[in-house]
Amino acid sequence: MMALENELGIPEEAIDLRFIRSGGPGGQNVNKVATAAQLRCDLKLWPALPERVRARLRTLAGRRLTSDDVIVISAQRFRTQEHNKRDALERLGEMITQARIEPRVRKATKPTRASKERRLEGKQKRSDVKKGRKVSQDW
Repeated sequence: MMALENELGIPEEAIDLRFIRSGGPGGQNVNKVATAAQLRCDLKLWPALPERVRARLRTLAGRRLTSDDVIVISAQRFRTQEHNKRDALERLGEMITQARIEPRVRKATKPTRASKERRLEGKQKRSDVKKGRKVSQDW
């Protein structure tokens, strides 16, 4: 855990790592060995995290975020505890790295005159096509 603390600035008490039984096929061994890793990162125990990053992290976590502000990541891709532990830590690291990226603010702009004219020309062409479909009844 210390490597993750130094790398990402996460305090050690904010992370809880448990090993649980993995689902899916695996024969008799799946009932005996707990190889899946469940990583829980409590955001309340990480006071140094800036509020804007915390808000983006909540958004990125989605349904992995509990009502107690805990991010839960389950890793069961691999057959060993060590690989699943590394996978869970990497996924948390990627999520935090993504949350630290400041989103660009969109500046509202007005459409140019040429773009307005192109839009109106397109609408006129479409109108002409639809008018051409009508059956004229000149008796």
